[in-house]
Amino acid sequence: MDIEARIKLFVLSNSLAEDSLDKIEEEIDIDLGRKAKEEIKEQDYYKQFDSSFRKEAREMGKHYEVFYCLETSIRSLVLQLMLEKFGENWWDLKVKEDIRRNADGNIKREAESGFTQRSERKIDYTTFGELTEIVKANWEAFENLFRNERAFIKIMSSLNQLRGPIAHCCPLAEDEVVRLNLAVKDWFRLME
Repeated sequence: MDIEARIKLFVLSNSLAEDSLDKIEEEIDIDLGRKAKEEIKEQDYYKQFDSSFRKEAREMGKHYEVFYCLETSIRSLVLQLMLEKFGENWWDLKVKEDIRRNADGNIKREAESGFTQRSERKIDYTTFGELTEIVKANWEAFENLFRNERAFIKIMSSLNQLRGPIAHCCPLAEDEVVRLNLAVKDWFRLME
């Protein structure tokens, strides 16, 4: 056997061994120390949390990551299309007063807390439901992107329901994991 074949065999064997070790770690909920740990896990206090909470957090982290990307991209998309259609002053001209007032209240509360400001964009201070209301009230800015307004509303409503447990540290039931995956697929299908 030549050196290239030996290297390929070594890499394949290593990959199979790593995969088997991943499965063992997951099945018996043990960390064999093979992977670089995230900074927070290096802190002494992290290990003080019950192992069932840590395991649940790992599982929920996957769903949070998907929802974070989805929600952030939706907010950016709404901002982009509103700017294109209505110009720089779209927030004051095209967003209902109660939504603007709520966003201003959220900005003020955050400023008074002494925490770092989360965003310069007012849209980032709206709820997911308010985001839906902005799109519904200004459908003409979105009709060339989304196939159907009713489908958009239905998908956003489903995503808003799924957002609750993810954002408030509650585990998603198995059916809700399936529902989340379907809702994300529906979202992308809506723009085809």
